[in-house]
Amino acid sequence: MLLPRLAPSLPAAQITAVLLTAGLLWPLGVGAQSGPAPGRVSSAQAKLPATVLSIGDGDSIAVLQGGQPLRIRLACIDAPETAQTPHGKEARAELRRRLRVGGAVTLRVQTVDRFGRTVAEVIAGTNIGLAMVESGHAFVFRRYLKQCDANAYLAAEQRASRRGAGIWQVQGGITRPWDFRRQQRSGKTSRSWGVPVDRQDLLRPLHQLLAQRLRAFEADAGAETEQPVAQVHVLPQGPDG
Repeated sequence: MLLPRLAPSLPAAQITAVLLTAGLLWPLGVGAQSGPAPGRVSSAQAKLPATVLSIGDGDSIAVLQGGQPLRIRLACIDAPETAQTPHGKEARAELRRRLRVGGAVTLRVQTVDRFGRTVAEVIAGTNIGLAMVESGHAFVFRRYLKQCDANAYLAAEQRASRRGAGIWQVQGGITRPWDFRRQQRSGKTSRSWGVPVDRQDLLRPLHQLLAQRLRAFEADAGAETEQPVAQVHVLPQGPDG
């Protein structure tokens, strides 16, 4: 495999970011069994400085921590998915504005999720996740709020909602990212030659057939009721009735 030629003077963090982007270096936990098991974090990992390598979307980044590249999922928030136009891209742009590649951050590590990502609050002069909620670029992830300052996060979300900022420009807020992901999973459950197929497309022919059968049945029933009633000739009664 040919490695990209890198300038000798390029900082180590930027070299690692280039390798990550090129797919020549994988963050810890991707396709590997090393590192802490999901849900377990050592005390030494709980709070360590790190260097930003790249920014994925509105709630995920890659960092270099202790000489190891890590994928980080920002704790206690859930930003819109990239496909949630335009809010997903706006959330990513906001996170990129707040963090710079090569910049120093501190991670308040909480756990490692089932995808191998380190779940942590990211601190860079301020709590970045909390700031994302305050600016209206992320929701509070109530399902995973126990290890954060719940009152601070919920109060920030209320302020963003009252201002109608970002995701709150729509009355009541846009579709929650966790609901959007569930809809994506349930709406595209079948694949043909790698092309997603909507479940409704599969059921539509069956619905049409049942509707045709029902109309035919109703037509037959109507024809039977509209048949002329046979005439009955009543003979005049005799003297005996």
